Amino acid sequence: MRIFTAFLLLLTATFAWSASAGDAIEDDQKATLGNLNRPERLEWLQDAGFGMFIHWSVDGQLGGDISHVVADADDKTLNWYFHELPKTLNPTRYDPTHWMALAKLAGMRYAMFTTKHHNGFCWWDTATTDYNVMKTPYGRDVVKQYTDAARAAGLGVGIYYSPEDFKFLHDHGLPVTRPTPPMDASLMAKYKELIRTQTRELMTRYGTIDLLFIDGFQSKLCRAEGWRCNPNLLVTRGALATPEQHLPGQALPGAWESNITMGFQWPYRPTGEVYKSSAKLLELLVETRAKGGALLLNVGPMPNGELPIEQEGRLRDLALWHAFNGESIHDTRPWIVTNEDTIWFTRRKDTTTDDATIYAIMTNVSDWQRGQRRTITLHSAQATDRTRITFLGQNEKTLEYQPKADASTTWKQTSQGLTISAMRTLRFYTAGEYANPMVLKLEHVKAALEPPAVNTEKPISTGDGSLTLHGKLLDLGKAAEVEVGFEYQEYLGFHEVLANDTWTRTALIKKDSLGDFKLDVAGLSSGKSYRVRAVVVHPKIIMRGDFQKVSVR
Repeated sequence: MRIFTAFLLLLTATFAWSASAGDAIEDDQKATLGNLNRPERLEWLQDAGFGMFIHWSVDGQLGGDISHVVADADDKTLNWYFHELPKTLNPTRYDPTHWMALAKLAGMRYAMFTTKHHNGFCWWDTATTDYNVMKTPYGRDVVKQYTDAARAAGLGVGIYYSPEDFKFLHDHGLPVTRPTPPMDASLMAKYKELIRTQTRELMTRYGTIDLLFIDGFQSKLCRAEGWRCNPNLLVTRGALATPEQHLPGQALPGAWESNITMGFQWPYRPTGEVYKSSAKLLELLVETRAKGGALLLNVGPMPNGELPIEQEGRLRDLALWHAFNGESIHDTRPWIVTNEDTIWFTRRKDTTTDDATIYAIMTNVSDWQRGQRRTITLHSAQATDRTRITFLGQNEKTLEYQPKADASTTWKQTSQGLTISAMRTLRFYTAGEYANPMVLKLEHVKAALEPPAVNTEKPISTGDGSLTLHGKLLDLGKAAEVEVGFEYQEYLGFHEVLANDTWTRTALIKKDSLGDFKLDVAGLSSGKSYRVRAVVVHPKIIMRGDFQKVSVR
């Protein structure tokens, strides 16, 4: 009976989703059906690994935060924002072909454009509102130009859409704020129809849309309409984990997508912006890929349509790195460990832990001089009689102007681990310096250990600047005994968290069995928030749990 019932449910779902794109979903229950991302599309995202996010709207003319700049504003300001500001929007230097060429050069395989942010301004020729680009001096469909350019460049075509709509709220006498204020049944029905209609327009007017990023209230309604129009649509936010301005502490199962800015602000900020270095951006990309995710790296065009030189410069720096090292981040999956200290790992997806091709991506190597030989030892990989190790991008034969130099990479398996000796030979900059990650390619290696595992449980604030930290040892990694403890750092803020690489470690406790453990920490700042992660020190490797955030009393 249960099998027959399951069959009926599957048949009902299939029928419900086979209706034509123009049919409205009148029933909220239908609108909240489960995740319909197809496995092959999730696989595509895991293979792609890197995309360009583009935050741009009518208020880019002001240089403030996108949409949020008018949340909670008074009526006078709102009337000006909605009715006068569009009259000066004229991005005459908008050239999406240039944007997409840069994205592809930097190694990105898809793009995601903000067709409508929370303010309600539409970058396309919509029939739903006059608050759109066709009513501005520019008067051209920006979404069409973008989708054509992305497709011509061979990039996946992604659309960001916010179901939230400040203009709709203002027009109907509701406060312009977040979360969306309550509406009566009649207005809610009108609001939902706006979302359905706009989603259908975006999904059906511009050829095949590959990805949809839904940001805000009523995301399930939007994604349902998106899948109705295109069953192959890949919904990221709204259906997958999409950590914003941070990365998870551990590899996540399956496909996921982080979205991170080059500076602090999503849209263009003309003054006071603090940009991450190219090395930091690449380290974030590498860590994302080591943990199995895709990085959606943001740009914010200027009001005239051009990218700020600081952003274009970083994209070109990423392009230089990608030209030599791109294979280490595409078509890969996590290795048995994400990292050994500052060395991060990815694995070719078509190889196994018994016969793997992995990439050891070395970060924090700003002092590795060209022509210098270094030795590193890896503990998670073991050589076989077929092993081959190379410095990715180098010919392994020559060093410019030094014909007698031995530029080959050598290795040996010792009791300490897999010891590799490598020389950096490429001259990326004129002076020879280079601060960005460097990559060793290891072919036909196998897993050298079974890693331990630890989970970070919820910390408890006990008052007077003290915390009781809780963890759970999940796996000893075949060791007779390990040490466990915690690491913590002050939480500096939503945007600032990525800039803090400093952690304080507690004392360690010896443990020879699985289960819970705890430690007390004193002397913290009351009123501050902290991030905590459990740590397990194995004889061969250190592993960490995911982050937990706690406020200290």
